[in-house]
Amino acid sequence: MTSPAPGTAAPLVGGRVIETAGIEIIAESERTATPRDLFWPWFAANVSVFGMSYGSWVLGFGISFWQAVLVSTIGIVVSFLLCGLIAIAGKRGSAPTMVLSRAAFGVHGQKVPGVVSWLTSIGWETFLAIMAVLATATVITQLGGDGQNVALKVIATVIVAALIVAASVLGYHTIMKLQSVLTWLTGAVTILYVVLTIPHIDLATVLARPDGSIGQVIGALVMVMTGFGLGWINIAADWSRYQARTASDGAIVAWNTIGGSLAPVILVVFGTLLAGSDENLADAVADDPIGALATLLPIWVLVPFLLTAVLALVSGAVLGIYSSGLTLLSLGIRIPRPTAAAIDGLILTIGTIWVVFFATDFLGPFQSFLITLGVPLASWAGILIADILTRRADYDEAALFDARGRYGAWDRTSIGTMAVASAIGWGLVVNQFAEAAPWNNWQGYLLGVVGGKEGDWAYANLGVFVALVLSFAVAWFARRGRIREQERGGRARAS
Repeated sequence: MTSPAPGTAAPLVGGRVIETAGIEIIAESERTATPRDLFWPWFAANVSVFGMSYGSWVLGFGISFWQAVLVSTIGIVVSFLLCGLIAIAGKRGSAPTMVLSRAAFGVHGQKVPGVVSWLTSIGWETFLAIMAVLATATVITQLGGDGQNVALKVIATVIVAALIVAASVLGYHTIMKLQSVLTWLTGAVTILYVVLTIPHIDLATVLARPDGSIGQVIGALVMVMTGFGLGWINIAADWSRYQARTASDGAIVAWNTIGGSLAPVILVVFGTLLAGSDENLADAVADDPIGALATLLPIWVLVPFLLTAVLALVSGAVLGIYSSGLTLLSLGIRIPRPTAAAIDGLILTIGTIWVVFFATDFLGPFQSFLITLGVPLASWAGILIADILTRRADYDEAALFDARGRYGAWDRTSIGTMAVASAIGWGLVVNQFAEAAPWNNWQGYLLGVVGGKEGDWAYANLGVFVALVLSFAVAWFARRGRIREQERGGRARAS
């Protein structure tokens, strides 16, 4: 079977068992989703008890409980709101995020942020798979088994990788059905976890934590935004491209934001209560987040806890690998979408095996890697959000696949803005894991303007905010004329 030509409508075949559509425009007959359908994938991917781990990491910035609540709530909601804004493009263009981004960067220029997006997705999905395998080992140990048994870890790795790859290969409709089921399952067990661990909270100890500085608060805020919404922002339109053209932009933004942020806000706040009550738990979370949280549970609930925790992590990884496959295709690799997902699945499996069996530390390097990619990704998001909010008409779908079309091959303004904003942003972030990730110690070369690498602002990771806001502002003003020119061409062609 051959795939439809780029820029043409792709029907779904095979009885909806396997989605054959790649980066092609989705056929009008298949665009039957409603905004409320967006709730399920975003909620299911973020209802994992893993979210409680962020409570420990937020308090690790040296801030008080109430500051942590404020930071967590604002950071999570705003970051998923930004995802919702980008999801609007999916409805307008019925194509994946990284194809729609060609309108802002050019058909060939889009490959620059496309590579950053692909690396980010691969990193996230591998991280979630690793968490699932480590959690399995820890829980089995608590049940009296040998969680460090090599054969057991191999089996766990194979099962987790197989679940992720199988779902992502099957595609959109299977994933949407899977997420709706997982939402109820993981939600129920998460509520049970909260009920059972409430007695471990020492409210007096939690509230006794002193306030942190403004720099520490901003640092925690950036970490939360990067770990939640900004970590998903490069795939936001992938799940809205099946929306009917008549769907409300406001409803798409609202359901995306509610679905993504509802569970994490509750989970992170509860996680701060647990971590703030027990320093030993907070330290253990750094090495094995879900396994550490499982130590608070009675034996009888460990098995259902493990199954739902692993499924929740798999749910998040499925979204990532599905979209990373689409991003791979958008870079010009001409293979079927299921094959692209399988390739990324192979990379995920290799990465998981390496970390689980050979690496001595991975959480530090991963977070360092996340902040480094978070700077150019934030810049890209600022440019694309400005582009989406400025446009008044739907995309010229054929031109998204034609370098000679109205969007051109390269948009020098967008690419130049991203390059400059990233250079400035990297200068204003510091590698917080210098020993675990020495290869990233080159950052922070502009921190002298805010007190140096040892000042309170050094760990605020201002570079992510600067890249996002600066890129949005430049694109908002500098590209407005270009966008209007593109839209005039659209009206002329239509007439």
